[in-house]
Amino acid sequence: MDRLPNLVSAILGRREGGEEVPPEPTTCPQCGADLEPQPDFKRYRICGRCGYHFRIPARQRLNLLLDPGSFRETDRWLASADPLRFTDKVSYHERLWEAQRRTGLTEAVITGTGTIDGQPVVIAVMEFEFLGGSMGSVVGEKIARTFERALRRRQPAITVAASGGARMQEGMLSLMQMAKTAAAARRLHQAHIPYISVLTDPTTGGVLASFASLADVLVAEPGALIGFSGPRVIEQTMGQKLPPEAQRAEFLLAHGQVDLVVPRPRLRATLAELLRLLTARSGFTPAARRLAEEPVMADTESAWEVVQRARDIRRPTARAFIGYLLSSFVELHGDRLYADDPAVVTGIGEFAGRAVAVIGQERTGRDGRAMPEGYRKARRVMSLAGKFGLPLITLVDTPGAYPGLESEERGLAGAIAGCLATLSELPVPTVAVVTGEGASGGALALALADRIIMLENATFEVIAPEGAAAILYRDASRAAEVAAALRLTARDLKELGLIDRVVSEPEGGAHVDPVATVRELRSAILAELSELERIPVGRLLKARYEKFRRIGQYESYLRSTLGRMFGRRLVR
Repeated sequence: MDRLPNLVSAILGRREGGEEVPPEPTTCPQCGADLEPQPDFKRYRICGRCGYHFRIPARQRLNLLLDPGSFRETDRWLASADPLRFTDKVSYHERLWEAQRRTGLTEAVITGTGTIDGQPVVIAVMEFEFLGGSMGSVVGEKIARTFERALRRRQPAITVAASGGARMQEGMLSLMQMAKTAAAARRLHQAHIPYISVLTDPTTGGVLASFASLADVLVAEPGALIGFSGPRVIEQTMGQKLPPEAQRAEFLLAHGQVDLVVPRPRLRATLAELLRLLTARSGFTPAARRLAEEPVMADTESAWEVVQRARDIRRPTARAFIGYLLSSFVELHGDRLYADDPAVVTGIGEFAGRAVAVIGQERTGRDGRAMPEGYRKARRVMSLAGKFGLPLITLVDTPGAYPGLESEERGLAGAIAGCLATLSELPVPTVAVVTGEGASGGALALALADRIIMLENATFEVIAPEGAAAILYRDASRAAEVAAALRLTARDLKELGLIDRVVSEPEGGAHVDPVATVRELRSAILAELSELERIPVGRLLKARYEKFRRIGQYESYLRSTLGRMFGRRLVR
């Protein structure tokens, strides 16, 4: 049995572990640069001038991603049969034999175990040079076994896709591998085991429409062709010629279909960081300083003055706060449905020595007015936090959701409602921080939390003062007097019992000294999360429900009527 690897290699006419390497290109097909002197091309097969990514063999991919000497191959000797006795120009058997001889592989995927930066993984890497990386019975079986192995070992799974889709020579047996691999991937999700999918050039058809799209995080290489149907198929079957940028990784990133586009030299480090954050279970680093006393705002500070400070364009935005608060951060993009909304920033990172999920409203572009896809992206990261036990921090700063026709067409109300429902049952500690202006349901969508913190000069309101003035007086210029009536300042809301903590700012506002502001804010968030993390999940969810269940003031109709009759409220 020990002689089997050498025997099979001899039959295939290849060295152990070898592949037939195509002739080395000498110039870049995209920019024409000379590749010979480029170290990036020699190591990563990318053009150092324009970043063009050449396709690479599966074994080279494994060598770039895994720690040296850590890879152990599994299921190597599974080989395809010919159930349909398929023949076109040549028989399927002949095509298989030629692919095996040329690549040194028995099939179009290599599976096994290894480590990335010391972190164990179960991995499957597809080989496009083997019949276009098509998924037949053996590829589907090896992918399914990869997920099952990850499930048994309780270790993260990584797949690297490079495929033209289902293998037509195996007919419906091939198509059904989509169902097999999707079901196996789902079992991994249900067990809360991380799964990362890397999409390379090309990833199309049944592979993309099954396991490759079902990961917790989707990472693509720059310029990779990614789409359900290839451009040639679309053109010949539908008569449509796609623009050159369509179905490329960057196009999918802009349209919310992938989380990250990562150049090959940074891919290993990115995967290592994602694995570290998704599998981290350590608690928070103890607070380095005593939590400051909550600020006492002077009565002379008008609500309208606070509104102006909350809206100050110099005020730190979500990205700035994330940069100050977190020691590392991997941004995740897109709602996996329509687009990536820049008004909502989401990702996972490290806060006080603990992996956390973060969602923030960014005052750029549409001034922080998120579209439905922004809230769907937020909800996706909320679910990711719940799945992997990551405490959630949200940063609220928006004049409201984007109210245009596009939002209505794409289901804004449902997207906001979905966030609220998800937050209500999320089985992890949640802290919402109102950093600037929080208006209407667009802000509340990120603020249904165990603890709500407000910066001293932030506001939180049912509607912007201008909108309220326009409705009540038909005169938006009376916004200043309406602002006080709305009780929208941090002090007002703390008195009403609607928020839990107020964090002080330097005189003049957070923009005067962002570092000092973040120092106070960091201590407040850490204090709240440290307390919340000690509460069992069942009690945490019960307390969160009861917290919001209690909100609201009302009285009996009789008491109200008597109060109007006598011109005063009756004492209870």
